[in-house]
Amino acid sequence: MKHIVFALALSNDNIFKNNYFGDADKFAIYELVDGALKLTEEVPNELKADKEGKLIDINDKRERLVSLLRSKNVSVMVSKQFSKQLRKVSDDFIPIIIEKESPEQVVEILNKNMKWIKDELKNRKANFMLFKMNTGILKLGIK
Repeated sequence: MKHIVFALALSNDNIFKNNYFGDADKFAIYELVDGALKLTEEVPNELKADKEGKLIDINDKRERLVSLLRSKNVSVMVSKQFSKQLRKVSDDFIPIIIEKESPEQVVEILNKNMKWIKDELKNRKANFMLFKMNTGILKLGIK
C-alpha cells in the first residue's frame, strides 16, 4: 500500500471551522508513520483569492487545489464540509467529514479508524466514498 498522507483544513487559529475544504486558511499535512499520524508541515491556502484579493474562478481553484494536494502526495482530505465540487475530485482523494474542532481530537479519531481508510485505498471500485467520522464511522456515496 502506498504511503498515506492527510490534508486537514484548518483556520489560522488551528481549529476546524464550518468552511468548505478549499476555503480553509491552511492545510495541516499529516503522514502515517509507524501506525500513527504525524504532522509534517502546514501549507497556507493561497487559493482563497488572487493577489489583488479577487475570488478565484471555482474551476481554476479546484484544479490548483488538486495540483497542490498531489504535490504533497495527499490521499485523504479532512474537513467539516465539502462543496458540490467534491464529486469532481473523488477519484483522487478520500474525503472525510469530521465534527470536532480540535486537530488533536480528529487525529485520534483518524488513528482509531485507519483500517477503514486503508481498506478504501486498497479496495475501491471506482471513485472514493465519503466518510463521516465522529465517535463512529459512516461511509457514503458522493452525489
